[in-house]
Amino acid sequence: MAKEGFFRKNKYAFSLLIIILVLFGITAINPPYPQDFFYEHIMTIVFFVLMIFSYKYFRLSNLSYTLIFAFLILHIIGARFTYSEVPYPQFFMNYFNFDIQEFFGWERNHYDRLVHFSFGLLFAYPLRELFWRVAQAKGIWRYYLPLELVMAFSMLYELIEYGFAVIVGGDVGQSYLGTQGDEWDAQKDMLLATLGGLITLSVTFFVNLFYKGFKNELKDSLKISRKTPLGEVELRRLKKRAGR
Repeated sequence: MAKEGFFRKNKYAFSLLIIILVLFGITAINPPYPQDFFYEHIMTIVFFVLMIFSYKYFRLSNLSYTLIFAFLILHIIGARFTYSEVPYPQFFMNYFNFDIQEFFGWERNHYDRLVHFSFGLLFAYPLRELFWRVAQAKGIWRYYLPLELVMAFSMLYELIEYGFAVIVGGDVGQSYLGTQGDEWDAQKDMLLATLGGLITLSVTFFVNLFYKGFKNELKDSLKISRKTPLGEVELRRLKKRAGR
């Protein structure tokens, strides 16, 4: 009975999870590049496990889960075909008779660019919720620190891609790296993630500004919760408490 109440209470998040798992299962059927598909989803599985096991102890808002859900859909589609070969040009041509590549003058497949931009756009708010509720960030720090984390995660992912490409090598490594011949691919991906995060956090800031006002936001940012400094002062305090 308690379990039924738990599932009923958290029906929305579990519905999103079921949809994602079904989509994951469908895309796993005869993928064009099985090895690439496997490698693309290593971190996906780790993320799934983390989200599921942390749910009971740290439940995010439905808004945050919806944003994460949207990003995972984009990632699952990219992993199915590999990011460099997602057939979105054919989709636009078949259903809208519109050559999107020719219209924008694109020579490369830009699906990976969309996903990097979407990472910042869709993950910035859940990260803000994390900073607010766990790190207890205040005022302007509730916007700045999540953006910093978006940038850090984006950089970390590029380093993981690089390391993987070096270790695996060959066509699989190059396919996972997905540069498509662009020597500035990593920098552009990080820039797009940053821009996506900046958009989301700017919108959030102006919404809160409307209700709270900049003066209160700034005041919260400058509040000092600890009057004494750290460093040698904190070290002396710790030594004194330990009786040394």
